[in-house]
Amino acid sequence: MKIAILPGDGIGTEIMAEAVKVLNALDLKFETETALVGGAAYDAHGHPLPEATLNLAKAADAVLFGAVGDWKYDKLERQYRPEQAILGLRKHLGLFANFRPAICYEQLTHASSLKPELVAGLDILIIRELTGDIYFGQPRGRRMAVDGHFPGAEEAFDTMRYSKPEIERIAHVAFQAARKRNKKVTSVDKANVLETFQFWKDVVTEVHAQYPDVTLEHMYVDNAAMQLVKAPKAFDVVVTGNMFGDILSDEAAMLTGSIGMLPSASLDKANKGLYEPSHGSAPDIAGKGVANPLATILSAAMMLRFSLNQPQAADRIESAVKAVLSAGLRTGDIWSEGTTKVGTREMGDAVVAAIVGKPAGKTITTKT
Repeated sequence: MKIAILPGDGIGTEIMAEAVKVLNALDLKFETETALVGGAAYDAHGHPLPEATLNLAKAADAVLFGAVGDWKYDKLERQYRPEQAILGLRKHLGLFANFRPAICYEQLTHASSLKPELVAGLDILIIRELTGDIYFGQPRGRRMAVDGHFPGAEEAFDTMRYSKPEIERIAHVAFQAARKRNKKVTSVDKANVLETFQFWKDVVTEVHAQYPDVTLEHMYVDNAAMQLVKAPKAFDVVVTGNMFGDILSDEAAMLTGSIGMLPSASLDKANKGLYEPSHGSAPDIAGKGVANPLATILSAAMMLRFSLNQPQAADRIESAVKAVLSAGLRTGDIWSEGTTKVGTREMGDAVVAAIVGKPAGKTITTKT
């Protein structure tokens, strides 16, 4: 099995090094190949997603992705900005289902911004449709307005759109996931304002008829944002569109104590996936060795479970992370009084030690 390693920009290289270190500790036989992506690829090749990188991602059994972006690229034309790399990978690989679990570990209940009793035992799965909606809808651009409040003025526009098959397939994913959990799906929309999401609501309701054992509720996105803070444990599986899912999953991440704890998986119809932390490249702390690598390490665990058919190895990583947290080790984003603050590398080393009890030798054949 082959894993494409795409570290990216900012803290991406630091957190990826720790995730690969953890994979090395498992005594599994993989081949990995590393390639440039994002701003680093633009600097070297003039494009954030070079053809060689895309071809590697297509050929691999799974992709482990770091993070992309830096303020210094903000003035580039949109097609050359680092973020276009992840959008391009989602599109070309057909990664339509994004899984973002928000789990509050027992050891981190006091790191959450909410009261411990609201988040203790929290386990939400947000399923975000990833290849449609306003992020990919056409037409889009800038023009001189021909109507509206200011005809003749310059305006920008984007298109929100979903087809029935797009909604059906993500709804099936959500209901099937709920069957393995607590059999409840909350579909988040804005059907009271947007025609696109009245259509979303209608289609999800149609698909639900095939899953009578699963409870379905519909919730407007503004209310969902409020309820995530008010009563987060009332949710089980949340399914929503691309833009709403982007926002709500980051909100849910903070319930867990830090977005640095939130892994994600983006899957195609055959469960081939791209795995990445939900946080960004954090250029303000890049190179300082203080970033939390646990979201990337937990993303590697998701990769083992969903795409590489190694559930026991995934369990070993997740158990090691819990052991490290129980030992009181914390990066700065989850640190609290009475715990021990460590850096990126030290946290990775601790997870490795929890897996094998001693420094691990290399067991992965790697080429760059």
